[in-house]
Amino acid sequence: MLSDELKTKIHSAYRASLAAKSHKPRLGQKQMIATIARTIGNIKQDSEGVRLGEKHVAVVEAGTGTGKTLSYCLSVIPIAKERGKKLVISTATVALQEQILHKELPDLLKHTDYHFAYTLAKGRGRYLCLNQLEGFLDSETQVMEDMFASLFEQHRQAGDVNAALYQEMDNAIKSGDWDGDKDNWKGILREDDWRRVTTDHQQCTNRNCANFSACPFYKARAEIETADVIVANHDLVLADLSLGGGAILTNPSDTVYVFDEGHHLPDKAISHFRHEMRLQQSIQWLRQLEKNLVSLKQELTDDISLTGQLLLKIPQQVQTLVNFIQYAQQGLAPFIADKNLDSDNNVHRFEFGVIPDGLRQLAYSLQTGFQKLFGSIESIQDECKKAKQNEGMGLTQEVADTWMPILGVVLSRLEQSKALWQLYSTLDDLNYPPNARWLTLSGSGMEQDIELGGSPILAAHTLRQQLWDKCYAAVVTSATLTALNNFSRFNMRSGVPHESEYLRVISPFDFQNKGQLIIPKMDCEPTQVERHTSVIVDYLNNQVDIQGASLALFSSRKQMEEVSLQVEAKLQAIMLVQGEQSKRVILDSHKEKIDAGKGSLLMGLASFAEGVDLPGKYLTHVVIAKIPFSVPDDPVDATLAEWIQQKGGNPFMEITIPDASLRLVQATGRLLRSEADEGKVCILDKRLISKRYGKQLIDSLPPYHLLVEK
Repeated sequence: MLSDELKTKIHSAYRASLAAKSHKPRLGQKQMIATIARTIGNIKQDSEGVRLGEKHVAVVEAGTGTGKTLSYCLSVIPIAKERGKKLVISTATVALQEQILHKELPDLLKHTDYHFAYTLAKGRGRYLCLNQLEGFLDSETQVMEDMFASLFEQHRQAGDVNAALYQEMDNAIKSGDWDGDKDNWKGILREDDWRRVTTDHQQCTNRNCANFSACPFYKARAEIETADVIVANHDLVLADLSLGGGAILTNPSDTVYVFDEGHHLPDKAISHFRHEMRLQQSIQWLRQLEKNLVSLKQELTDDISLTGQLLLKIPQQVQTLVNFIQYAQQGLAPFIADKNLDSDNNVHRFEFGVIPDGLRQLAYSLQTGFQKLFGSIESIQDECKKAKQNEGMGLTQEVADTWMPILGVVLSRLEQSKALWQLYSTLDDLNYPPNARWLTLSGSGMEQDIELGGSPILAAHTLRQQLWDKCYAAVVTSATLTALNNFSRFNMRSGVPHESEYLRVISPFDFQNKGQLIIPKMDCEPTQVERHTSVIVDYLNNQVDIQGASLALFSSRKQMEEVSLQVEAKLQAIMLVQGEQSKRVILDSHKEKIDAGKGSLLMGLASFAEGVDLPGKYLTHVVIAKIPFSVPDDPVDATLAEWIQQKGGNPFMEITIPDASLRLVQATGRLLRSEADEGKVCILDKRLISKRYGKQLIDSLPPYHLLVEK
């Protein structure tokens, strides 16, 4: 149970935080603090500090203006510290991460009696690798990379090494003006230039590296060991969990996770385990790998060393893989012809993710073959590590230094291939949702290739095994976790334990008096595309204030572009269309126009319907072109719909409508961002009135004053 001492500490900190900001207590915020503190505080543990039981997850939907960040920080930090657990706060966006790091946590330390250390956790790819940098300051290594350009094709361009930049980086590191963190580099940094001098877990040699003691990544890792609060993002947490947990962050059993913007977590998890691979491209890459490894053999000082013996095996291993891939190509050729796949109709999804037996058997052979080749390359890499410590035979330190990054890239590519073929060789467990599997025909003529893809359709089982079962405790929070006023959609996709604590906190904003939801009278539905486009054009021409701040949201890029061409010149003069510049530049331009007393009309797609924060005068009118239904053309979505139907469910009511509800809540939520805001939202879709599901969608929206035009 939560001790009286901790309860008092949390109450005192809450009062101090409110006083510092001259805020009044909010009922929703108090409910959120109490629910989270009760959930984590009531966790039972054994004498070793290991959690007992399943009531360790709190799922909290907290409307805009609740003060989510303060709520979970106030409640979790003292409990986690008392129990000797780390707190990992994970976000989906950089903007929220920066707000937590530079505002929320410093304010807590300043205004309360909480004492804690915090740090930002990033993956290896955000830090300079001193070994790689040294290599690119060495002309010999640059020549080596040119030779192996095809093995680095995903991110390296032969003959395009920015030596001046790397020399500048080297000087900055040595003088102490830069800590090796990509985000702290003051100059312009192209992605291609950066990728050359960073690394991943396959290429990194850890303590075997001569630069280990000065490594920017491991210096940052040392801060994680001493920090009480670690700020990360969903991708990094998922990457750590996929490596077993504790590889990048702290061990899950000793960690309390807070997933802010938690509605993104299931989709992030699915994309993390999605794999795709082109067959002909893989053959070419394997042939190039075999050819390039001849160069390594020529640099050996001892042909009978372990490395030499391994290199003798590799040509046969490569040939075996090439043969099996060619068998797969031959087996799929008539299949592709039967399905009439071409450049227009280029995707075939295997029903319920079930692939032909012949392909599955080949996949098993390919998985085994890639595992053997991976093992050989990994063993050569191990020999390189030994050579760097003067323990290896047949390799000099200089050769080992040159080959380590090359072998790391090769291992990463082999790991991806192995994962795809494993997904294709596995029979799905009928007790769980199937994996989606599909093929895509790309290119034409001599350039034609077959790409195989595979992915889980739900992340629930994976998240349950890797996260919820392993962690000490977790909080999932967002302004949009429910769909159609319940948590069913999130539960199905996330796999949170059934025993979890659920809370829904309504936004404190006065929607009834500050905002209006308008559904105009229309004589067509969005399915009548041309007529509907004309309706949108007419509405914008007649209703958008050319001196005001407006946002029009579209589900279709084509329709957005057509509308932008058809509206009157007065609107085109103030219009900012997504895609013409970066999102950040467009939003800054919008604010500059409003600050200058001019009007601005933003035209955007889904990414402008979420995470765009335009308070006060920066947004007073939101126009939503139609209910944001998704078309299940993605193989993952289509397989999910198929599986639900097979179980006797209704995919439209169980997936399409809840998904649309969530997106509509996010879109309408752009209007009121603070208690002083006011304005109107207009949805140009008569189905909200004419269809039975329309009332469900309207009822799930913030409680704006509803005006249905007759």
